[in-house]
Amino acid sequence: MKRLVLAYSGGLDTSVAIRWLAEHKDYEVVACAIDLGQQGEGEGEGGGEMERIRRRALDCGAVEAVVVDARSEFADDFVASAIAANALYMGKYPLVSALSRPLITRHLVRVARETGALAVAHGCTGKGNDQVRFEVTAMAIAPDLTVEAPIREWGMNRDGAIAWAEERGIPVPVRRGSPYSIDENLWGRTAECGILEDPWASPPEEVYERSAALVDTPDEVEELTLTFAAGQPVAVDGKQLELVDLIAEVDRRAGAHGVGRIDMLEDRLVGIKSREIYECPGAITLLTAHRDLEDLCLEQELAAEKRALEGRYAQLIYNGLWFTPLKKAIDAFIATSQPVVNGDVRMALFKGSAWVAGRRSDSGLYDHDLATYAASDRFDHTQAEGFVKLWGLPTKVWARRQGSR
Repeated sequence: MKRLVLAYSGGLDTSVAIRWLAEHKDYEVVACAIDLGQQGEGEGEGGGEMERIRRRALDCGAVEAVVVDARSEFADDFVASAIAANALYMGKYPLVSALSRPLITRHLVRVARETGALAVAHGCTGKGNDQVRFEVTAMAIAPDLTVEAPIREWGMNRDGAIAWAEERGIPVPVRRGSPYSIDENLWGRTAECGILEDPWASPPEEVYERSAALVDTPDEVEELTLTFAAGQPVAVDGKQLELVDLIAEVDRRAGAHGVGRIDMLEDRLVGIKSREIYECPGAITLLTAHRDLEDLCLEQELAAEKRALEGRYAQLIYNGLWFTPLKKAIDAFIATSQPVVNGDVRMALFKGSAWVAGRRSDSGLYDHDLATYAASDRFDHTQAEGFVKLWGLPTKVWARRQGSR
């Protein structure tokens, strides 16, 4: 029988997909679950959440279930790039899911090669962005493999899928009373479906898990100091940490203050608008700090050009174009800008906000004696008159010849 590797999350869609692929496509399904830093994975009764997901895949009919610990890989190879680029889609979304899809696909392909599978599969619907991310990535790195999309092909809605799973005794973690679709990793958490599909409705508090409600947050400001080296965070309050652990630490501390809740109307790649709820306490705090440190350390023209590319870069990631020539070229540009981005940023956390309280850098371009208005001022004011005249000369000539027309 032909074999297929399925990106398995343990949720509704991928759980029913295992049985559907066997019944309708005659595939032996190898479930591949990727640990990307989802919360609630501690070792407890039953061996932790990832072990429960692995067993669930087998209970749903998979012939084999593989769990990959990719937390550090995700942080170092994917999130680090997003930090360097200040990557926010539509200026708001830190690309929580979009960043993970090329990594997941890379492992699907690896497992397919190891198990002799002829195809890989995902559990995306036909109206989401992730179908594009999975399939275009597979085209880029393994064009010989077939890509199956069982949920898209099946076309059954969410309620129908729940009923289908119940009829067959498929163990899925979703019931009609809790219809939210959740995706989570080290960089944040996403929620959609249910009441969230009404853009007028306020998200119920039950949707959130990584950020405290404002009424439950501390009544005093908490500060933390982030140290950056070559554009990457390397320490919190002077304690050096691996990136994967640093992100988790900042996420925890910022989340306790209600930081990182994002409620947005998002322009999906497939052409529709969707209402999305994101929780990204660590991502928002780290990106805010990194962007501010760049303002201190980057030369003016370089900084302006980088800012112009950041939105395009985020769009490439959002659109599933991670393994493409343009993404690679922008990565190279960004890499040249980061060696000078060194220093400390003091972040203040309070009642849902994270803001910069101070910054310092030995490679910073702020010169106090040039900027000050005190007696130590070294700026040569006498040169300003000539500068202004030359700067305004084109405007003056235009005004004389054409300005009144």
